[in-house]
Amino acid sequence: MGLFSRSSTTEATPLDGVDVVLADLDGVVYQGPDAIPFAAESLSRAQASGVTVGYITNNASRTDAQVAEQLSGFGLTVAPHDVVTSPQAAMGILTGLVEPGSRILVVGGVGLTSEVEKAGFSVVSEAADEPSAVVQGFAPEVGWKQLAQASFAVSTGIPWVATNTDWTIPVKGGIAPGNGTLVSAVHTATGRMPVVAGKPETPIFEAAVARFGATTPMFIGDRLDTDILGAKRAGIRAVHVMTGIDRAKQLLAAPADSRPDYILGDLRELFAPYPAVQLSKDGLRATVGGSVVQRDGQRIAVVKEGASPLDLVRAGCAVIWGSGISIHVLDVDSRLYS
Repeated sequence: MGLFSRSSTTEATPLDGVDVVLADLDGVVYQGPDAIPFAAESLSRAQASGVTVGYITNNASRTDAQVAEQLSGFGLTVAPHDVVTSPQAAMGILTGLVEPGSRILVVGGVGLTSEVEKAGFSVVSEAADEPSAVVQGFAPEVGWKQLAQASFAVSTGIPWVATNTDWTIPVKGGIAPGNGTLVSAVHTATGRMPVVAGKPETPIFEAAVARFGATTPMFIGDRLDTDILGAKRAGIRAVHVMTGIDRAKQLLAAPADSRPDYILGDLRELFAPYPAVQLSKDGLRATVGGSVVQRDGQRIAVVKEGASPLDLVRAGCAVIWGSGISIHVLDVDSRLYS
C-alpha cells in the first residue's frame, strides 16, 4: 500500500479498502470562499460509492453548522454531525480535566463558546471569575484584553487547553497569524504550555474515528506539518493533495514522520490506479510511470522527466526519502520542484 513498493505490479486506487474518508477543508475542499476544482465532485462520488465522508478542521472560529452550510453550498451533502472541529476535540480533553458544569475561561469566538456550552460548562471571560480551566482558540476578534485574562488565569496553574497551534491561517487577503501565535503570547507571559486538541495532535483524529466508527480510515490534507504528521501519528492512511499549501519542494524535504502514503494532484485521483514506484535493488534509482530519478552520491538527478510532473515528484520523493540523507546536504535537480 502507498507510495513505495520495490516490485509491485498491482496498482490499486487510494480508496481501495477505505471505509471512511476524512478531509481537511482549506486547501483540500476550498480555498477561501471558492471551491477547489474537482474536490466536491470527487467527495460526492466517494460518498455515493458507500464510503462515509467526514470533515476535520482546526479552525475554531466557526461552528460545525456554519461549516456544513458552506460545504453544502458547493454541492456536497453535509450535516453538522459530519464536521469534526478542534473545539469539539478540546471538549473531549476538558471533560477529563475538570468537573462537570465548571466555569471555563474562553478565549475565542462562537465556534468555541458554543461547544463549551454544549458540553455543559459555564463560559467566563475574566480570571477574577475563578475559572477551573482555560480553553483557547482562534477568532478574528481576539485581542490583548482576552490574552491578558487568559495569562492571569493560566499563571494560577489551572488546566489550559488550546484548540490548535497553527502558526498561520489563510484568509482572503493572504496568510495571517493563526492561533499558534496567540497561544505563544500566553506561553510567553506564563512559561506554560497547553494541552493541544487539534492537528497535528491526535485527539481530533481520535474523535473523528470514534464518531464515524471507522476501521480503515483515510485522511486527506494539504499541509505536511499538521495534516500529514497528525494522520501518521494517529495511524491513519495519509493522502497529500497538491491543491493547497505544500507542494513539490516541501514534499521532497518532508521529515520521516510527515511523509504521506499517497501524493495526488487533485481528488479525482482517489479513483485512479496509483502508479507503483519501482526501486532498483540498491535503492538509488526510482521509476514511476515514465519518470526516472537517480541518486549519485549527494546528487539527485532526473534521468527521465516523463510525461507526468507528478510522477516525477513521486520518483524524487522515493529516492530522497529512501536515502536517509537530509535534503539540506543534497544537490537536487531543480526540475523536481520547479
